[in-house]
Amino acid sequence: MCKFANEMNHTINVRGRLVALDKPQVMGILNATPDSFYEGSRKQTERDIAERALQIVDEGGTMIDVGAFSTRPGANEVSEEEELNRLRFALGIVRRELPDAIVSVDTYRPLVARQCVEEWGADMINDVSEGGLTGIVNTPLKEHYNMFQTIASLRVPYILMSVRSTLREMLLAFAEEIQQLHELGVCDVIIDPGFGFGKTLEQNYQLMKELDKLLVLDLPLLVGVSRKSMIYKLLDGTPSTALNGTTVLHTVALQKGASILRVHDVREAVETIKIVSLL
Repeated sequence: MCKFANEMNHTINVRGRLVALDKPQVMGILNATPDSFYEGSRKQTERDIAERALQIVDEGGTMIDVGAFSTRPGANEVSEEEELNRLRFALGIVRRELPDAIVSVDTYRPLVARQCVEEWGADMINDVSEGGLTGIVNTPLKEHYNMFQTIASLRVPYILMSVRSTLREMLLAFAEEIQQLHELGVCDVIIDPGFGFGKTLEQNYQLMKELDKLLVLDLPLLVGVSRKSMIYKLLDGTPSTALNGTTVLHTVALQKGASILRVHDVREAVETIKIVSLL
């Protein structure tokens, strides 16, 4: 039987190990891709992947999110075979270097999720499709398997990211989707409002303003705004100039109840948490 968030006080079960999320955690991004929107995050060689994984942990990150398929607007389609090849390579290196690290895989494909968990040691799945609504932004999925059912059979924590435009739409959809997941026996659900996915710049900031209202769902909240266009477009910059704006939004997100920050810049996010935690 599952013990859900209100009983577990925001604790997730990672392969039998209880991980408390009462203190905000930092999830470091490791992109095994040639085309992620932030050039500094692209890691494809064995050395680069190993160094990035170790850097995330050395700088205070407690989770590593490995992705092999860029979901930025305008990204090229990546075949399932290519995504699997990239993840097999990257996860093998991460697990060799950090066998005890909490490793998440950023994928919307159920078959990829299964392979990563069962064969290559992934601990959780980070799904940007909201359970199958969309893959690359505005591109319908072509999958033949259901992500919710796959997660239920894998029995791993699941990050459910919204592609809805407004808080009202998001809350209604989340309520229904979380009920479906719980009925399937998925115990550990983390919600992500999906900044930058299906939202205008203005809608992103309205959502940040109202972020604390998602706490009514009584589930851990992941926020991923690191170096995104909602920052650099507003400030007439680029992803490489968006660290300061990222830190500002991380501060706001923490004050509004975020449990996990998904970031490129781990040390800066860890420092932000330390400061905000004292206020």
